[in-house]
Parts: sequence; structure tokens; C-alpha cells
Amino acid sequence: MLAFDLAELYAVNTKRLNEQVKRNRKRFPEDFMFQLNAKEKAKVVANCDHLSRLKFSPSLPYAFTEHGAVMLASVLNSPVAVQASIQVVRAFIKLRMALSTHRELARKLRDLENKIGTHDDQIQSLFDAIGDLMTLPEPPRRRIGFTARENSGKYSSKRH
Repeated sequence: MLAFDLAELYAVNTKRLNEQVKRNRKRFPEDFMFQLNAKEKAKVVANCDHLSRLKFSPSLPYAFTEHGAVMLASVLNSPVAVQASIQVVRAFIKLRMALSTHRELARKLRDLENKIGTHDDQIQSLFDAIGDLMTLPEPPRRRIGFTARENSGKYSSKRH
């Protein structure tokens, strides 16, 4: 977002916003804020109707990332900027609480996976044992031919 837009959002004039940025320059590294060059300014003004007032401005506007917009809320002293800073802090608190809840759930899921992981082998062994019990033994094969009887000593032609 451009300084013009953020000034409007935080209910301060652009001059005041730029003053605070200059006074607190260390709080705005390049990944938080940068200044547009003339070509970028012309392109933004051409594409955004609400920025037509910047067309004839001699200064090059600052552009802020979301991190820069949050930092800007912390250095400005307007009631809106103060409320924005408070909301950002509350959002971070909620985020931290949500992350801790997710970490706890992730830990519980890992514990459950570890328990179930050892049960898989045990359950498979149980199914194998049940399968073995359900398998009928093959009936003994009948022998064809003559067999010797032990008690009479005679041969029998009885088939088994």
C-alpha cells in the first residue's frame, strides 16, 4: 500500500506519516517499505484513479508491505493507528494459541500413530491365526492296492 492510502486508513495526513517514517527509519527495512521511482509512480498513478492527486506531486511516494503497514500503526499516534496496533497484537495472540492447539493435536496424533503402528503386526498375526484355524485339514489320501495285516499275517485285497 502507498503512504497516501495508509495515511487515509490511519486517519493522519500523508505529511505526518512521512515524518514518522523518517524519524523511525530503523523500523522500516527494505522488506517493510521502499520508495517508488518516477517510472513506478507514473504507472501506479495511471492504473489507480484514486491516486490521481499524486500525479503532479514532486515527491516519490513510499510503498509499504503488510509488515510495514503494521509497523506504521505502531509508530503513528492516531486513535485508529493505536486500535490497529492493538488488533494486530490480539491477532498474534490468537495465532499463537491456535498454533499451540495444533501442536498438541499433532503430538496426540503421532502418539496414536505409534500405538497403532505396533498393533498392525499384532492384528495381522491374529488374522493369520484365525485363517489357519478356519482352514480344513486335507483328508488323508486312501492308498490303493494290497496291504499287509499285522495280526493275521495274511494279505488282504480290501481297498482303503
